[in-house]
This record gives sequence, structure tokens and C-alpha cells, in this order.
Amino acid sequence: MTHSTQTLKQEIHSETLYDLQFVGDPQVSPDGSKIAYVTTSINSKKKYDSHLFVYDRKTNKSTQWTHGEARNQSPRWSADGESIAFISNRSGKNQLYVMPVAGGEAHQVTTLKNGAANPVWHPSEAKLMFQTSLEEGDDLHNSEDEKKDEELKPHIVDQLHYKADGKGLLDNKRSHIVLYDSQTEKLEQITSGPYDHSDPSWSPDGSTIAYVRPQDDQPGSYMLADLYIQKLGQQPYRLNEKSGGFAKPIFSPDGKSLSYFGHGYEYEGATLTKVWVTNLNTNETTCLTESLDLECSDVLISDLHWANPSPGAVWTQDGQGVYFQGSEHGNTGIYYSNLAGEVTRVVGGDRHIYAFHYAKDTDEAIIGVSDPTHIGDLFTVSLENKQEQQITRSNDSFQDTYEIVAPESFTYQSKDGLEVEGWLIKPAHFDASKTYPLVLEIHGGPHMMYGNSFMHEFQLLASKGYAVLYTNPRGSQGYGQSFVDACRGDYGGGDYEDVMAGVDAALEKFSFLDEGQLFVTGGSYGGFMTNWIVGKTNRFKAAVTQRSISNWHSFYGVSDIGHFFTKWEIGNHFTEDPQKLWDHSPIKYVDQIETPLLIIHSENDYRCPIEQGEQLFVALKNQNKTTRFVRFPESDHNLSRTGLPNLRVERLNQIVGWFEDYKA
Repeated sequence: MTHSTQTLKQEIHSETLYDLQFVGDPQVSPDGSKIAYVTTSINSKKKYDSHLFVYDRKTNKSTQWTHGEARNQSPRWSADGESIAFISNRSGKNQLYVMPVAGGEAHQVTTLKNGAANPVWHPSEAKLMFQTSLEEGDDLHNSEDEKKDEELKPHIVDQLHYKADGKGLLDNKRSHIVLYDSQTEKLEQITSGPYDHSDPSWSPDGSTIAYVRPQDDQPGSYMLADLYIQKLGQQPYRLNEKSGGFAKPIFSPDGKSLSYFGHGYEYEGATLTKVWVTNLNTNETTCLTESLDLECSDVLISDLHWANPSPGAVWTQDGQGVYFQGSEHGNTGIYYSNLAGEVTRVVGGDRHIYAFHYAKDTDEAIIGVSDPTHIGDLFTVSLENKQEQQITRSNDSFQDTYEIVAPESFTYQSKDGLEVEGWLIKPAHFDASKTYPLVLEIHGGPHMMYGNSFMHEFQLLASKGYAVLYTNPRGSQGYGQSFVDACRGDYGGGDYEDVMAGVDAALEKFSFLDEGQLFVTGGSYGGFMTNWIVGKTNRFKAAVTQRSISNWHSFYGVSDIGHFFTKWEIGNHFTEDPQKLWDHSPIKYVDQIETPLLIIHSENDYRCPIEQGEQLFVALKNQNKTTRFVRFPESDHNLSRTGLPNLRVERLNQIVGWFEDYKA
């Protein structure tokens, strides 16, 4: 009976993206009786709406608290539980609002011309701090509605870091922390100077804040970020003595210590994130995860759960330890460390815990959970007895309607004996008597990982009759420091052998795969690898390269991260060893490409700029190779995850259509 019901389910298609809901950012009320969270969906105009919902733990029901066509996000409870602050773009720009829990309209707190973000309530008073972008001399009371008729002017650049993906060309604005007093309704700028300030947190007595501030924009210093402590009304001081990249400072319950994430870039961009604690009286610093070969963050890739806010390393109520997210072997879980650095995983399983909020009073976590066959919902879990209760069912109708195929995990040995993990999704409505084409998917980063999270794209390909293979080659996170560092300086070497060995292992293990019907696609680093593969082998019938790198020489100067990422990952700047960069550039081998290649790129991609796709397309076309170039307007590097919904659907249609054109 189960098999019969399963086979009657519908096949997923590109437009089913519009039917999905994305649930995240859970926040427990101070008394533990309610849980606020955000649900994002796609409206009839093919735009995103995000709304606040509140789950009542007594009635076990959720109520929608915001409405209309808007993005409402970042709900945060006041210390007395009587108000919720949140960010909304209902006025046209992200601004800060406060809503009374007892009922009534939300009050718009800010009308700042550059908007507001990241609200954080004072631990005892009716005050909020938040972030906004300001230029020197800006008035906090300037309205977003104030417009100036300005003539076009040239954009003058003095800084090395002058553009960013998702933002475009940068200006002289800096992110500052502002304090709002709800009693007086006054705004007060707390931070100053030509620096960006982020991740603000309060000390327990509300007298002091901690935050993160990047170092000066100089060669070699980009990505370095320091921790600062600032008593209100006084000058800040830098906490960390060692330079590195640090984030998410949180005061201990007694205010005497600070937990945070970070590292010293010992392996540059491939360095594992660690958990640290500093005693604020003695400045003694301890790395709690020093003995643990673990990435202490969520680096699991999903096309549905992207950029959920990290809570940091959150303190237990007694201040004797911290909880944090960690990633290993294709899973993310919740880990606990005591102050002696003894670490245990307290919430695990073959799944993706993409959201996490800790309720100190009840010692429980509210978690967002996805796995390969479950799109994503919120659960409560007792951290003492590990009992879980599902509190949202946001996509039950979708999962009841469409066939979703569970992957099979396996490990295999690469050419040099390295063990690599992979997964294979069988085609929907699988028939063991038939053979099927195979699509190899290669993730970006490269220092991220595939694993046990729902991927709409993979399920779409399975519904179209393809088996889907995805692996974590060397350079991926989740398998320790040596593994994640192993591709640097060797792009297209051992990592290429890893993914090709994965194809061979899948063909040997799964007899229903058709060796003559192989396809490949990937984005960012996965796009680089797709370009590299088709320049090295003709085994694939067709390929789709997305937001790719084709030429490291030009990438060095045109990418928002090229001036440091090139050396980090390839081993040299182009001024130091141009031949090495050329040898690792897929465009060098364009004359060897015979595989039909679809090139997908976003017009506003500042991470892997569209000229990377342009170069490859022109070089292929000039040699009369089979290729097509699809350019997506108003889209950046994150088209597949956060792009305009209709363009995300069209991207999927282009990928499937290209493969269908070459499938036997």
C-alpha cells in the first residue's frame, strides 16, 4: 500500500518553488510560553513575503502577526516580554518597528535614509540597539523620504575593497550601532569612526556592549575583524591581542567573560572556525574547541535555507559552558563545551539544523531542521533528555503531493586513496529494470559541504528522470582541517580526481546508471570545476557552468574578493606567478572542450563577475564549439538561493532544458 501511494505522487517541477515556505529565526519569549519565528513565501507577483508568526506553547497553535506584501524579519522579544521588535520594509526600506504583544499596531521607530538592521534589546530596560549605515556628519533624524536631486557624478575609489557582491559599488557609509530609548523615543549613535560595526551584544547589567570591527582597508588586512568592548559613554578598547577574523561576541551571565567565534587565518580561507572564551578581568583567552577537528558553524549548502542568523556560542544559564552549531560529515548539529574544552554533540542525526535559539530557563533549544526528504520546520528539543516536538508543519501539503526521493550515502576512495563521501538520489518513480542518466552536481565554496539537507534542484532533476550524484571532494568542510585545506594551491588536481572517482564509484555501485548518459553542473567553485572537467575529459554529454571562474588572471582584479582569494586558493597573486594562475585557468584549455556547454551568469555578480562567463563564451564560440550564454538581469552571485523567484525558476528551466536537449 505504501509503494502504491508513493507512485501516485506528482513529479516536482521548476515552478513548485513557488509553493514552498521557508521557516526560520525562532525566538523564545522570556517566560518561555511563546516562540516567534519568520515564514517566507512567494506571493502571486512572484516576490518574497516574510511574516512574523507566534507559536503558543499552551495551545500548540501558531498565529500570523504581520500581513501584507512586505519582508518582516528579525523578531526579538523585549526583556519583559511585552514587546517584539522587528525589521520591515513595508515603508519601502528596512526600518525598525516595535509591536506590543498584548495587541495593537506596530510602531515604526526609525525613518532612517539608510534603513535599520539587527535589533538587540537591553537586558532590563526598554531600550534597543540596532545597526544603520551612516556617512560622516549624517543626521540620525534624516528621513528615508528625503530625496535630493543630484547630478550624475563619477564614483571615486580610494579603497582596495570598493565593491561587494549583493551591494555593488561601496560608498563612504559605515555600519554603526545606534541606541533607541522607547520611553523618550530618542536615538543616540554609540559607535563612530570610518569603520563598520556589527554583531552587537549587551553585558548582563546593560552598561557595556561588545561588537566586531574590521581592521583598516590595507593589503593583507581585508577579512581581519577585531572584537571591541565599549562601556556606554566611554571609548572602546580592542579585546583580542592576536589578529584574525572574529565574530558573535556574547557576554557570560555574570558579565566576566566573553564567548565568540573565530580563528587566526592559519590556513587562510580554509581555516576551521573555533569557539573562544576570554576572561574580561585577566584577558586570559581559551580556545574551547582546540582539540576538536570541527567546523564550528553551519556550512551545509541548501537552495532553501540560506543565511539564517547564527546565535553564536550561547552561554548556559549557570555560565559553565556554551552551545553552538557545528558541521561534520554532511550534517550540522548542536554541540556543548564546558569551560575545560570538553565537547559533546547534544543534538545530531543525519540532518541539517539550520536555525538555533537557546532558552536558558528551560534548557532547551528551538531548532530549524531539514533533511533530504523534509523541506524544513521548527522543533523544540530538551537538551537534558533529547526529546523533540515539532511545532510547525509549513510544507506538509507539498510533501504529501510531490514525490521526494531519499538519497543513498556512500564513501569511496579517490585516486590517491583519500576517502570521500557522496550521495546518490535515484530518479523519481524508479524502475530497477531501466537504466538512467546521471547528473554530477559540484558545490561552491569550495570550503562548504553538501549533505543531509533538502535541495529543490536535486529533487527536480530526479523528477525529470535523472539520478543525481553529489560529493564532498577535498577542500570541502566537515572532514577536518587537513581535508578542507587539501585543495588550496591545487585547484583541478586532487579535487578533480575526487569528483571523477565519485562518478566511477557510482557507476560501479549503481548498476542502473547509464555510463553513456553523464551530465555535469556546478556553481562558483563548482562552475570552475565544471569548466575544468570539460577541458580535461569528454565523458559528459553536456554541461552547465554557473557563476563560474574561467580565468584567474582577470578574476584577481575584477572580483570583490579576487585580490586576496586568488593567493589564498591558487597560491600566488598574478604579479608573483602569472604562469601558475594561467595553468589553473580553465580557459587555457578551451581548445580541448568538446562537451556542449551552457554558461549561466548573473549580470550583477561581483563575486565571480560576468566577464568570466563572457571570456569563456567568446573563446568557445570563436572556435565554433557548441555553447550558449544565458545572462540573468538584476541578479547577483546568489541567484540560485535568494534571487528573484521567477528568475530562479527560469534558471532551473535552462539547466533541465540543456540536459534534455542532449539526453538520448
